[in-house]
Amino acid sequence: MKRGRILGIGLGVTLASLAGTQRAWADNSTVLEVRQPDAGRSPQNFAMEVRVALYNPQVDSDSSLHGDPYAQAFGPSQRYEVGAEFDWQVLRIPHLGTLGPGIGIGYTKSTAIAPRTDGGQPPSEETTSLQIFPMYAVAVLRVDVLMREAHVPFVPYAKAGLGYALWRASNTAGTSSQNGLLGEGHTLGTQLAAGLAFSLGVIDPNSSRQLDESTGINNTYIFAEYMMSDLTGIGQSHALWVGSNSFVFGLAFEF
Repeated sequence: MKRGRILGIGLGVTLASLAGTQRAWADNSTVLEVRQPDAGRSPQNFAMEVRVALYNPQVDSDSSLHGDPYAQAFGPSQRYEVGAEFDWQVLRIPHLGTLGPGIGIGYTKSTAIAPRTDGGQPPSEETTSLQIFPMYAVAVLRVDVLMREAHVPFVPYAKAGLGYALWRASNTAGTSSQNGLLGEGHTLGTQLAAGLAFSLGVIDPNSSRQLDESTGINNTYIFAEYMMSDLTGIGQSHALWVGSNSFVFGLAFEF
Protein backbone atom coordinates (compact mmCIF):
# COMPACT_ATOMS: atom_id res chain seq x y z
CA MET A 1 0.00 0.00 0.00
CA LYS A 2 2.75 2.41 0.95
CA ARG A 3 4.65 1.43 -2.18
CA GLY A 4 1.65 2.28 -4.39
CA ARG A 5 1.22 5.61 -2.64
CA ILE A 6 4.88 6.46 -3.14
CA LEU A 7 4.68 5.54 -6.82
CA GLY A 8 1.59 7.66 -7.22
CA ILE A 9 3.25 10.67 -5.61
CA GLY A 10 6.38 10.21 -7.77
CA LEU A 11 4.31 9.95 -10.93
CA GLY A 12 2.42 13.10 -10.01
CA VAL A 13 5.65 15.05 -9.44
CA THR A 14 7.04 13.82 -12.77
CA LEU A 15 3.92 14.84 -14.69
CA ALA A 16 3.91 18.25 -13.01
CA SER A 17 7.55 18.78 -13.94
CA LEU A 18 6.88 17.82 -17.56
CA ALA A 19 3.92 20.17 -17.69
CA GLY A 20 6.03 23.01 -16.30
CA THR A 21 8.77 22.33 -18.83
CA GLN A 22 6.23 22.27 -21.65
CA ARG A 23 4.78 25.61 -20.55
CA ALA A 24 8.28 27.16 -20.38
CA TRP A 25 9.12 25.86 -23.86
CA ALA A 26 5.85 27.21 -25.18
CA ASP A 27 6.59 30.61 -23.63
CA ASN A 28 10.08 30.68 -25.18
CA SER A 29 8.70 29.62 -28.56
CA THR A 30 6.18 32.45 -28.41
CA VAL A 31 8.97 34.94 -27.73
CA LEU A 32 10.96 33.64 -30.69
CA GLU A 33 7.95 33.82 -33.00
CA VAL A 34 7.07 37.44 -32.27
CA ARG A 35 10.65 38.73 -32.30
CA GLN A 36 11.30 40.93 -35.35
CA PRO A 37 14.51 40.79 -37.44
CA ASP A 38 15.30 44.42 -36.54
CA ALA A 39 14.38 44.16 -32.87
CA GLY A 40 16.57 46.42 -30.78
CA ARG A 41 17.72 48.44 -33.78
CA SER A 42 17.53 52.23 -33.88
CA PRO A 43 14.95 53.88 -36.20
CA GLN A 44 15.85 53.83 -39.89
CA ASN A 45 14.77 56.81 -42.00
CA PHE A 46 17.64 57.80 -44.30
CA ALA A 47 20.40 56.46 -46.55
CA MET A 48 23.63 58.03 -47.77
CA GLU A 49 25.97 56.88 -50.55
CA VAL A 50 29.57 57.72 -51.40
CA ARG A 51 30.00 56.98 -55.11
CA VAL A 52 32.70 56.54 -57.77
CA ALA A 53 31.64 56.13 -61.40
CA LEU A 54 33.20 55.58 -64.77
CA TYR A 55 32.20 58.72 -66.66
CA ASN A 56 32.57 59.44 -70.38
CA PRO A 57 30.47 62.45 -71.44
CA GLN A 58 28.29 61.75 -74.48
CA VAL A 59 29.19 65.01 -76.20
CA ASP A 60 30.04 63.34 -79.52
CA SER A 61 26.70 61.46 -79.58
CA ASP A 62 24.98 64.69 -80.59
CA SER A 63 24.38 64.33 -84.34
CA SER A 64 24.14 68.10 -84.73
CA LEU A 65 27.87 68.44 -84.05
CA HIS A 66 30.43 68.18 -86.82
CA GLY A 67 32.96 65.41 -86.23
CA ASP A 68 33.96 64.23 -82.75
CA PRO A 69 35.06 67.37 -80.89
CA TYR A 70 35.25 65.70 -77.46
CA ALA A 71 37.34 62.76 -78.68
CA GLN A 72 39.62 65.08 -80.65
CA ALA A 73 40.19 67.28 -77.61
CA PHE A 74 40.50 64.67 -74.84
CA GLY A 75 41.22 61.35 -76.52
CA PRO A 76 39.98 57.91 -75.47
CA SER A 77 41.22 57.93 -71.86
CA GLN A 78 38.78 56.75 -69.18
CA ARG A 79 37.31 59.47 -66.97
CA TYR A 80 35.80 59.16 -63.48
CA GLU A 81 33.18 60.89 -61.37
CA VAL A 82 33.10 61.17 -57.58
CA GLY A 83 29.82 61.95 -55.88
CA ALA A 84 27.40 61.53 -53.01
CA GLU A 85 23.70 60.80 -52.64
CA PHE A 86 21.23 61.35 -49.80
CA ASP A 87 17.89 59.51 -49.61
CA TRP A 88 14.87 59.97 -47.34
CA GLN A 89 13.18 56.61 -46.78
CA VAL A 90 9.83 58.23 -46.14
CA LEU A 91 7.68 55.14 -46.77
CA ARG A 92 8.16 51.51 -45.75
CA ILE A 93 6.12 49.07 -47.83
CA PRO A 94 5.42 45.89 -45.81
CA HIS A 95 7.15 42.77 -47.15
CA LEU A 96 8.86 44.80 -49.88
CA GLY A 97 11.15 47.67 -48.86
CA THR A 98 11.48 51.44 -48.68
CA LEU A 99 10.42 54.18 -51.07
CA GLY A 100 11.35 57.85 -50.99
CA PRO A 101 13.10 60.79 -52.67
CA GLY A 102 16.84 61.09 -53.16
CA ILE A 103 19.22 63.79 -54.35
CA GLY A 104 22.78 63.41 -55.66
CA ILE A 105 25.68 65.52 -56.82
CA GLY A 106 29.00 64.63 -58.47
CA TYR A 107 32.08 66.06 -60.12
CA THR A 108 34.15 65.00 -63.10
CA LYS A 109 36.82 66.69 -65.20
CA SER A 110 38.49 65.94 -68.52
CA THR A 111 41.86 67.59 -69.20
CA ALA A 112 44.31 67.33 -72.09
CA ILE A 113 46.82 69.33 -74.13
CA ALA A 114 44.83 71.52 -76.49
CA PRO A 115 45.19 70.41 -80.13
CA ARG A 116 46.40 72.93 -82.67
CA THR A 117 43.70 74.48 -84.81
CA ASP A 118 45.60 73.52 -87.96
CA GLY A 119 46.07 69.94 -86.77
CA GLY A 120 49.85 70.20 -87.01
CA GLN A 121 52.65 69.10 -84.71
CA PRO A 122 54.00 69.65 -82.15
CA PRO A 123 50.85 70.14 -79.99
CA SER A 124 50.10 73.51 -78.46
CA GLU A 125 51.37 74.47 -75.02
CA GLU A 126 47.88 75.16 -73.68
CA THR A 127 45.65 72.77 -71.76
CA THR A 128 41.93 72.41 -72.33
CA SER A 129 39.43 71.15 -69.75
CA LEU A 130 35.77 70.26 -69.43
CA GLN A 131 34.38 70.32 -65.88
CA ILE A 132 30.94 68.80 -65.17
CA PHE A 133 28.84 68.88 -62.00
CA PRO A 134 26.10 66.25 -62.54
CA MET A 135 23.11 66.47 -60.17
CA TYR A 136 19.81 64.63 -59.94
CA ALA A 137 16.57 64.19 -58.00
CA VAL A 138 15.09 60.69 -58.07
CA ALA A 139 12.59 58.35 -56.45
CA VAL A 140 14.44 55.43 -54.84
CA LEU A 141 12.98 51.95 -54.21
CA ARG A 142 15.12 49.64 -52.06
CA VAL A 143 13.82 46.06 -51.88
CA ASP A 144 15.23 44.90 -48.54
CA VAL A 145 12.59 42.27 -47.73
CA LEU A 146 15.04 39.40 -48.37
CA MET A 147 17.53 40.82 -45.89
CA ARG A 148 14.99 41.69 -43.20
CA GLU A 149 12.81 38.58 -43.39
CA ALA A 150 15.01 35.84 -44.90
CA HIS A 151 18.46 37.07 -43.77
CA VAL A 152 19.74 37.13 -47.38
CA PRO A 153 22.33 39.95 -47.40
CA PHE A 154 21.45 41.40 -50.83
CA VAL A 155 19.27 44.45 -51.48
CA PRO A 156 18.32 45.25 -55.10
CA TYR A 157 17.17 48.80 -55.83
CA ALA A 158 16.04 51.12 -58.60
CA LYS A 159 16.05 54.91 -59.13
CA ALA A 160 14.21 57.17 -61.57
CA GLY A 161 13.95 60.94 -61.90
CA LEU A 162 15.44 64.07 -63.43
CA GLY A 163 19.07 65.01 -64.02
CA TYR A 164 20.79 68.38 -64.28
CA ALA A 165 24.40 69.37 -64.89
CA LEU A 166 26.47 72.52 -64.76
CA TRP A 167 29.46 72.46 -67.11
CA ARG A 168 32.39 74.67 -68.03
CA ALA A 169 34.93 74.40 -70.86
CA SER A 170 38.18 76.22 -70.20
CA ASN A 171 41.77 76.62 -71.31
CA THR A 172 44.91 78.16 -69.86
CA ALA A 173 43.48 81.65 -70.32
CA GLY A 174 40.20 80.87 -68.54
CA THR A 175 36.68 80.02 -69.72
CA SER A 176 36.66 79.15 -73.40
CA SER A 177 34.75 81.30 -75.87
CA GLN A 178 33.96 81.13 -79.55
CA ASN A 179 32.16 83.71 -81.65
CA GLY A 180 31.24 85.59 -78.48
CA LEU A 181 29.73 82.54 -76.77
CA LEU A 182 31.18 81.49 -73.41
CA GLY A 183 31.96 77.81 -72.93
CA GLU A 184 29.73 77.27 -69.90
CA GLY A 185 26.12 76.38 -69.27
CA HIS A 186 23.71 73.77 -67.98
CA THR A 187 21.92 70.73 -69.38
CA LEU A 188 18.68 69.00 -68.31
CA GLY A 189 17.78 65.35 -68.76
CA THR A 190 16.60 62.12 -67.15
CA GLN A 191 18.26 59.90 -64.56
CA LEU A 192 17.73 56.13 -64.27
CA ALA A 193 19.67 53.52 -62.32
CA ALA A 194 19.45 49.94 -61.06
CA GLY A 195 21.84 48.26 -58.66
CA LEU A 196 22.54 45.63 -56.03
CA ALA A 197 23.85 46.26 -52.52
CA PHE A 198 25.57 43.71 -50.25
CA SER A 199 25.14 44.10 -46.49
CA LEU A 200 28.47 44.09 -44.64
CA GLY A 201 26.63 43.31 -41.41
CA VAL A 202 26.53 39.63 -42.34
CA ILE A 203 30.31 39.45 -41.94
CA ASP A 204 30.25 40.49 -38.26
CA PRO A 205 26.69 40.89 -36.85
CA ASN A 206 27.92 41.83 -33.36
CA SER A 207 30.03 44.71 -34.68
CA SER A 208 27.10 45.83 -36.83
CA ARG A 209 24.82 45.97 -33.79
CA GLN A 210 27.45 47.84 -31.76
CA LEU A 211 27.84 50.35 -34.59
CA ASP A 212 24.09 50.90 -34.56
CA GLU A 213 24.06 51.41 -30.79
CA SER A 214 26.92 53.91 -30.86
CA THR A 215 26.19 55.86 -34.08
CA GLY A 216 22.65 55.02 -35.21
CA ILE A 217 23.87 53.44 -38.47
CA ASN A 218 21.53 50.48 -39.06
CA ASN A 219 23.19 48.94 -42.10
CA THR A 220 26.37 49.35 -44.14
CA TYR A 221 26.63 48.19 -47.75
CA ILE A 222 28.93 48.00 -50.71
CA PHE A 223 27.08 48.37 -53.99
CA ALA A 224 27.35 48.22 -57.77
CA GLU A 225 24.97 50.15 -60.02
CA TYR A 226 24.38 50.83 -63.68
CA MET A 227 23.49 54.48 -64.21
CA MET A 228 21.86 56.03 -67.27
CA SER A 229 22.29 59.80 -67.10
CA ASP A 230 20.64 61.03 -70.29
CA LEU A 231 21.57 64.72 -70.16
CA THR A 232 20.58 65.78 -73.66
CA GLY A 233 18.68 68.99 -72.90
CA ILE A 234 14.96 68.60 -72.15
CA GLY A 235 13.26 71.68 -73.57
CA GLN A 236 16.63 73.17 -74.55
CA SER A 237 18.07 73.94 -77.94
CA HIS A 238 21.73 73.29 -78.74
CA ALA A 239 22.43 71.87 -75.26
CA LEU A 240 25.77 70.20 -74.67
CA TRP A 241 25.25 66.46 -74.09
CA VAL A 242 27.21 65.83 -70.89
CA GLY A 243 25.50 62.72 -69.51
CA SER A 244 27.00 59.24 -69.29
CA ASN A 245 25.77 55.64 -69.19
CA SER A 246 28.18 53.93 -66.85
CA PHE A 247 28.86 51.67 -63.86
CA VAL A 248 28.94 53.09 -60.35
CA PHE A 249 30.53 51.56 -57.25
CA GLY A 250 30.45 52.75 -53.68
CA LEU A 251 29.62 52.52 -49.99
CA ALA A 252 26.16 53.12 -48.53
CA PHE A 253 24.84 53.69 -45.01
CA GLU A 254 21.29 53.48 -43.64
CA PHE A 255 20.45 55.35 -40.46
